[in-house]
Amino acid sequence: MLDLAFVRDHQDLVREKLRQRGMNPDLVLGDFYTIDLDRRAAITRAETLKAQRNQATEEIAQLKKNKQDAAELINQTKELRERITEAEKLAEEADARLRNLLTGIPNLQDDSVPVGKSEADNAEVRRWGAAPQFDFTPKPHWELGEELGVLDLERAAKIAGARFAVYWGLGAHLERALMNFMLDLHTREHGYTEVLPPFMVNADSMYGTGQLPKFEADSFKVQHGEKNFYLVPTAEVPVTNLYRDETLDGAKLPISLTAYTPCFRSEAGSYGKDVRGIIRQHQFQKVELVKFTKPEQSWEAHEKLTRNAEQVLQRLGLHYRVVALCTADLGFASAKTYDLEVWLPGQGLFREISSCSNFTDFQARRANIRYRPEGGRKTELVHTLNGSGLAIGRTWVAIVENYQQADGTVLIPESLRPYVGTDRITPRKF
Repeated sequence: MLDLAFVRDHQDLVREKLRQRGMNPDLVLGDFYTIDLDRRAAITRAETLKAQRNQATEEIAQLKKNKQDAAELINQTKELRERITEAEKLAEEADARLRNLLTGIPNLQDDSVPVGKSEADNAEVRRWGAAPQFDFTPKPHWELGEELGVLDLERAAKIAGARFAVYWGLGAHLERALMNFMLDLHTREHGYTEVLPPFMVNADSMYGTGQLPKFEADSFKVQHGEKNFYLVPTAEVPVTNLYRDETLDGAKLPISLTAYTPCFRSEAGSYGKDVRGIIRQHQFQKVELVKFTKPEQSWEAHEKLTRNAEQVLQRLGLHYRVVALCTADLGFASAKTYDLEVWLPGQGLFREISSCSNFTDFQARRANIRYRPEGGRKTELVHTLNGSGLAIGRTWVAIVENYQQADGTVLIPESLRPYVGTDRITPRKF
């Protein structure tokens, strides 16, 4: 969430940033500035009336001290109290309306974000590796998975519905191996602390990272008695909210955390997209990277977090590119995002496998996460960052498609073999 005073004092900048995102400022902001004027007028009126009441109270005391009639002034103070209550109520109502409007205003993108009208305007930053060459036509993962007997979408649909998957044998083992491989890399080499958070969160947590109220339709809500929970759409939600309503020691920043969770998304609005295979699922597994930094640290931390995620792809020998998302494709809470897109030869395209974002103080303001600078100065909001390190299912897809062989088997990347216990996936029926 943006700071109310900032939105008030930088109207032209806020409107221009919204236009760059492809949004209509009048629709997003609504009556924000009119309501803010009304709110400030009500506060001023309440303060003026309080001053009048205080003066009358002093005069009443003096009249009583002199044993003079104070009835008229006493009646005036009663009337003033009613008018104060009315003005304060108007201010509170205006404040609630402003906060409601603020929750619908996206973060302001950094000036380095390319301006664009669609994802076609995203800017490629760099590439790593080369696409594998085949002397046969490579197959997509849904065909390979079925032929190898490691991916079962038909039985998943029977027990749960569309957009779910069952992994068998080495298919399941590969998913688990990738989780361990990623967590080991990030904790042992990149300095992250591993966290295992709950897989359900409350509404306050979803609000803190920006999922609520805007993206409730894309969430799985679980009602238990009178309580409402949400299945986590990403580990970003529980891990970022670990420090909600807390003040961190500035000397200990940055804090780097990594977590594995299943992720649950309704994929509202995406029906008809990626219906084949496991690219877009209601449930998928992911390893997340989350950082809490001082404001002056966050842009360097963003670059480092992105490189940490890239390391997974490099260790697995997977060809990928880094793309800076343009204004039209940028997430609601993000000030800047790099997408890592891995090459999938069975489909002949690059596919997003990680989004690495700097949210500046947008989430921290919503979740009230602050830090105390060295020297005991006034507390400030932290900056939060996160990125997939990586999406496990899509990494599974990338390995199966990139390492497929002419005989129908799939080689396991060398760095992953100690985790899988074999060098190859061969056909097997379950």
